[in-house]
Amino acid sequence: MNMSFLQELFSTITQRDALRRKRSEALAPVSHAELIAACKALLESDGEASSITLARRALDLYARLGEDDKLRFFERLTGEFSADPEHIDAAYQRYQASRDNRDLQALFDACEPSRQEVLRRLNLTTDGTHELVGMREDLLGLLKAHPDLQPLNADFGHLFGSWFNRGFLVLRRIDWNTPAAILERIIHYEAVHEIQDWNDLRRRLDARDRRCFAFFHPAIGDEPLIFVEVALHRGLPDRIQPILSGTHGVEDPDSVDSAAFFGISNCQTGLRGISFGNFLIKQVVQELKQELPNLRHFVTLSPVPGFRQWLDSLRDSEDRLDDEARETLALLDEPDWHSDPAKADRLRDAIKPLAAHYLLHEKNAQGLPLNPVARFHLGNGAELNRINWLGDVSTKGLQQAAGLMVNYLYVPEEIERNHEHYTTNGTIARSSSVRDLGRRARKLLTGETER
Repeated sequence: MNMSFLQELFSTITQRDALRRKRSEALAPVSHAELIAACKALLESDGEASSITLARRALDLYARLGEDDKLRFFERLTGEFSADPEHIDAAYQRYQASRDNRDLQALFDACEPSRQEVLRRLNLTTDGTHELVGMREDLLGLLKAHPDLQPLNADFGHLFGSWFNRGFLVLRRIDWNTPAAILERIIHYEAVHEIQDWNDLRRRLDARDRRCFAFFHPAIGDEPLIFVEVALHRGLPDRIQPILSGTHGVEDPDSVDSAAFFGISNCQTGLRGISFGNFLIKQVVQELKQELPNLRHFVTLSPVPGFRQWLDSLRDSEDRLDDEARETLALLDEPDWHSDPAKADRLRDAIKPLAAHYLLHEKNAQGLPLNPVARFHLGNGAELNRINWLGDVSTKGLQQAAGLMVNYLYVPEEIERNHEHYTTNGTIARSSSVRDLGRRARKLLTGETER
């Protein structure tokens, strides 16, 4: 029998039933208890058609919950749909006695919380995947205040890691001929350098010196998962304003030797923690090499969020910074300091070495680089290549990083080696210039030793 016909039939029935139900229940109040009951009915369902209908009903109920009821739903889903300890104990005892693979599989099954099966069945219906991504976005907004919901978040992450693996992702080039609905989403989701209007977007998609690529997923439709903006450049770029304004002077794509990734934006908050960037950058590098064989350098022009905050904390510390450096950093409090050459030069001589130290040696609780952008690119196998003084003199750039930007260099032949060294022993691939800056930082920081 034609399975696509059956799927279309089930979808039609489900949509017709959902429409009728929405009309009849438009004004009816909804509570988390109704949704929990719908989830239990979904778990007990045997037939595919009935499961699709029940999944649609459950998702419709969730969409109508208020914020308090969403929290109660997540709490009950976490607690009432967890794994049964008695079943786990019994399964473990059987496996311990037999050491049989069938008993091992039974133990795995017993350890899986039933809420994972709820999520799988909710995913059966049309647009279920997209709505579950939105559901996890709601959950993420509650986690900080309600850490007891973390097991449910782990279930989402486990399932999304399979549903959104690289084999399902589709790379598309975004240009001015891309459907307007997708272009609107690109404007909306741009998270690094805000797109001002349609003219700004058109300039960023100019085929002469720009490229834009995005990953899509068949179950999400025209919603991009992540996209990257690329500027074709002669040499490695060190400032973002000429790129954003379109004045960096490239007319002929055949004359460029560098591709600069200047904006990478994750579009779906509900997919936080599901890594797409690594795959995206590597595939875009391959696409660009095929289209423009003269390209020699693949490099980012990246922000350094959190660096200015770290600098301020360094200034406030009593025993980490020498007095002359602390006095120099006080110039950051003066308005328009970056427009005064004497002040800017004095700050440059202090801040660039401190930035190298920050990127190379300051770690988070997990022992990884404190800076999130550094974690992303270094984890993907890039080299910390250059620190650019006053690379971003926008208000945002000055506030978050004292105007600094960084070039992370992707050398295709070295990506895997850099990645392995980084993940195995924390070694950060760095250029000689960054290494020298890191050594100079020891003169500004008290108590620093040779590293």
